[in-house]
Amino acid sequence: MVVFDKPHALADIPLHYCPGCTHGIVHRLVAEAIDELGIEGRTIGIAPVGCSVMAYDYFNCDMIEAAHGRAPAVATGVKRADPDRHIVFTYQGDGDLASIGMAETVHAAARNENITVIFINNAIYGMTGGQMAPTSLPGQVTQTSPYGRDTNHCGFPIRVCEMLSQVEGAGYLERVAVNNVKNVKNAKKAILKAFKNQVEGKGFSLVEVISSCPTNWGLTPKKALEWIDEKMIPYYPLGVYKDRAADEEAAK
Repeated sequence: MVVFDKPHALADIPLHYCPGCTHGIVHRLVAEAIDELGIEGRTIGIAPVGCSVMAYDYFNCDMIEAAHGRAPAVATGVKRADPDRHIVFTYQGDGDLASIGMAETVHAAARNENITVIFINNAIYGMTGGQMAPTSLPGQVTQTSPYGRDTNHCGFPIRVCEMLSQVEGAGYLERVAVNNVKNVKNAKKAILKAFKNQVEGKGFSLVEVISSCPTNWGLTPKKALEWIDEKMIPYYPLGVYKDRAADEEAAK
């Protein structure tokens, strides 16, 4: 009996990510959603700077490289060029989306662009050496906060789903995690829904995925998954933060 089959939308090549990194899990979930919806030939992914910079190697759909933080702007242009044909997603880390790309993220949501955003939140800059990110936790030790993030000096972490839930145009916002089987299954449902929303023309969808970065957290892969439960999820609670289409349906 076959218990797992590699998604067709996922290229059959080794990933470059560090041992224990959960980017590979999220790649698989994105590819499974593309397969299940039968949209590989229509899908265009946007990968900006960050650990996901080489995502163009890992998906069999068309991919475009974007400047740091500009993926939502590039996705907007691609989607508007042929809105009825293209299914467009961005795959972004927290340093990319919540720092240099914050304006692009907020305004794409405000315009309710009919795109899908996959947002990887591992609370650190991964590719560039482990610096403090906009999502780094209070007290978290990083390369640029060796004594822990001091909120008096550096401010508080950005909670993206909570913030975007106040943006009227945003259509669907959910925060998930991929540190255990139950959470992976829930993440799969959310990512599939985000792509399906785009197919059905329901507007801007963002799935925030709480992920691990064992290398820059200075933890073993196992301890990094535990750290998500112990530290990340209490500060970044999982769940649906906005689902306008469902709310409108319930109000009928």
